[in-house]
Amino acid sequence: MADQLAPDADLEQLVATLAAPDSDDLTPIDTLLRQFPEDPRLHFMRGSVLAGMSDNIRAHASLSQAVEIAPDYAIARYQLGFFELTSGEADQALATLGPLLRAPKDNYLRVFVEGLVHVIRDEFGEAFAKFEQGIALNQENLPMNGDIELLMRELKAKMASETPQPKATSDEDADGDSGATSATSLLLGQLGGNSTKH
Repeated sequence: MADQLAPDADLEQLVATLAAPDSDDLTPIDTLLRQFPEDPRLHFMRGSVLAGMSDNIRAHASLSQAVEIAPDYAIARYQLGFFELTSGEADQALATLGPLLRAPKDNYLRVFVEGLVHVIRDEFGEAFAKFEQGIALNQENLPMNGDIELLMRELKAKMASETPQPKATSDEDADGDSGATSATSLLLGQLGGNSTKH
């Protein structure tokens, strides 16, 4: 597998290039991908750039490719699931994110996923508690904290602007299927393509 990965020096140079303001040029990534087509990190980076450009179809394809090559690549799996959720694909997002719930309880990705599950169920109090916990745990990927903070602000604004709606029946709450068509899902769809690059 090592010979299928881009050298660390090349990857570091690529990260520095992409860190430049408004850097949406895919050429450096694509150049390395031609040499190392099985490097999941490159597919992940390409998907993140495309998501930042709101090129949702190609972003999803690249993030999916990263996870297909390396199913245990946790950050790519999380980003793919978050992208699917903010694109309004709640069921697919749950399937993608599910394996991260097997991580240790103090793993920030697991905690964020637990929060996202609560969002899908319209359980906002529990979701915000998990998000705050995850932000406190996450010292590795601060832009991800920004995504979660944006999601929390948007959800709070949506909650404040909405008039009270009739509560779903207990049967709908129990099976969780109402999440796919809830106001939450519509809001998440509005956030699609606004994630930061990771």
